[in-house]
Amino acid sequence: MVVRQYENGDLDAMVAIWNEVVKAGDAFPQEEPLTRETGAEFFAAQTHTGVAADDDGTILGLYILHPNNVGRCGHIANASYAVRSDCRGRHLGEKLVLDCLAQAKAHGFGILQFNAVVEGNVHARHLYERLGFAQLGTIPRGFRMKDGTFAAICPYFRET
Repeated sequence: MVVRQYENGDLDAMVAIWNEVVKAGDAFPQEEPLTRETGAEFFAAQTHTGVAADDDGTILGLYILHPNNVGRCGHIANASYAVRSDCRGRHLGEKLVLDCLAQAKAHGFGILQFNAVVEGNVHARHLYERLGFAQLGTIPRGFRMKDGTFAAICPYFRET
C-alpha cells in the first residue's frame, strides 16, 4: 500500500469513498454527495489530495488538506480523511494522517487542526491522540447527526 497524490483516474473511487462517509451522516459536515464532476472540482481545489492505493492500484482511502483560515491564521491547515468501510481496521487512517502531516509541512503549514471531530468517532480520536494531537475542548451539540440528533464535537491540533 502506498499513499500518493491522487490522479484523475482515481476520481470514481474517491467520490464513492467520500460519499460513503457523507451518506453515513456521522462524521463529515457535508450533506450532499459528490458527483464525478463536483468531485473533480472539489478534490482539485484542495492544497493537496492524497490517496491510499493498494499494490494493484485500488483506492482504499483518501484525505484532503487545505488552509483552515486566511491571512494571519493562514499557517493553520485543516484536513479530512475517508477510508472505505470494508478496509477499516488496517491502519490506513494512520498512514493517511502521517502523509498529511508531511504534506502540510511541505506546503508551509505549521499546524494541522481538525475543527469538528465527532465525539463518538472514537477510532479517529484515539488515532489523533496517539499521533500527538491535543484536544482543544468539546463543543456540545456541534454536529447534527443524520437522524437529527446532536453530538458534541472535539477540535484537535498538532504542530507539523
